Amino acid sequence: MTNLQLGRRSLFMKTHFTPRSIILFIIATVAWVVLYLIPIQSLRPVPPALVQLIRVFLLFLSLYMAMERLFTIKIYNKIFLGLVFGALAGILFQSSMAEIQPVGTAFIRMIRMVIIPLVFASLLIGTASMDPKKMGRIGLKTLTYYLVYTAFAIFVGLVLANLLQPGSGLPDQVRDQLLQNYSADGAKVSGLAKQANPIETLLNIIPTNLFEGLSSGIILQIIFFAIFSGVALALIPKEKASPVLLFFEGINETMIKIVHIAIKLAPYGVFALIAAVIGSFGTNILVTLLKYTIITISGMIILNFTYPPVVKLFSGMSPITFMKGIRSPQLIAFSTSSSSATLPVTIETCTEKLGVPMDIASFVLPLGATVNMNGTALYHGVSAVFIAQVFGIPLGIGDQLMIVLTATLAAIGCAGAPMAGILMLVIVLEQVGIPTEGIALIFGVERILDMFRTAINITGDASAAVVIAATEGELTPPESPNSVNL
Repeated sequence: MTNLQLGRRSLFMKTHFTPRSIILFIIATVAWVVLYLIPIQSLRPVPPALVQLIRVFLLFLSLYMAMERLFTIKIYNKIFLGLVFGALAGILFQSSMAEIQPVGTAFIRMIRMVIIPLVFASLLIGTASMDPKKMGRIGLKTLTYYLVYTAFAIFVGLVLANLLQPGSGLPDQVRDQLLQNYSADGAKVSGLAKQANPIETLLNIIPTNLFEGLSSGIILQIIFFAIFSGVALALIPKEKASPVLLFFEGINETMIKIVHIAIKLAPYGVFALIAAVIGSFGTNILVTLLKYTIITISGMIILNFTYPPVVKLFSGMSPITFMKGIRSPQLIAFSTSSSSATLPVTIETCTEKLGVPMDIASFVLPLGATVNMNGTALYHGVSAVFIAQVFGIPLGIGDQLMIVLTATLAAIGCAGAPMAGILMLVIVLEQVGIPTEGIALIFGVERILDMFRTAINITGDASAAVVIAATEGELTPPESPNSVNL
């Protein structure tokens, strides 16, 4: 039996397939579809809020019956189905799907609430468990890998943008309309971005008040303090360090358990997020900027397929094994647009499916979630050239080298959260004299591109973890009998 046949069998294997389950699924499905097709005003005197609550409940009841009661479906298949069904629902029911956004928001919050304690605890434990010489060696390898790949990603974006000219041929009427619609947003973002620059970003890594960094969720400062705390614990006597390490190991295990619970809800959160995005944005702006969007996404796809050969070269791991192993974090990253929110899943995947030891994963991946933004860097390169082309501004070699340098630093300081990349893009534009108002041109497709680049970001993180573990001789491939197979 082929792998494809096995995959189909696992996807459609029946369970709890009782007449009651079938009847409930059919009733719930028909009911929510009808309620979304009927104008909500025609259901008066029933309060609109009550109608919305009922149809959202029926919608997710229908999804639950399909995914949990009628079939046995693996979690990554559930997440994929959530993406597909969410996109279809957004296309069919359009703006009505905006009302299920809170379900997706709740899922993101459930994941994000564990980010800070998990990053701090896992990074501190991972650092403290390493020999100081080993930690320095791994840190140097990790930063080198991240910086080189980030610069390469920007280079790919610049090459595509210069060859395919995404900003040429945009009708003046469309450009003026987009600028008019989004000029306020562009000005707002520009004002925010002017509060920071690459040098300040680097200086702000060092916290002046740890608790302020923790409460504000400044991940770079948390990483900095966690690493230094781990180094200090590695240098003091073991009998004094052990109680602290045991405490944070308990926190780490607790956070991971919360993640396991939250992941069971991922298909429903993904469905809500995708349906709301597609329903809200529609297709008009996407079609208008189709060339820019396709070029940017194509660049990210090209970048995505450079990781498996690199992993194969340094670790010997099969490209298929690597790509299959990271399906779940890729899908969650795509739907949440947050590298940080996906971090717990990425750590679990790398350790349990790709054979990366926990001490390396807990050091490399939290660092990568903040400083390794390859997808974002490629997006910065394409977007800067695109906006310059729209305004008719020629960019020389020096200007494009400045884009590489600035975008690399901006990607390092870019928060792993939705829409953060566009703030850093303003810094890139200002460094080469491109009008920041041009950001208004890409607001319409920003959310969609954010999904793609976040998936690429976490793929780069996972590849780094595998490569670093392999160069340290500590990678336990999934094919090995000592590895954990899920």
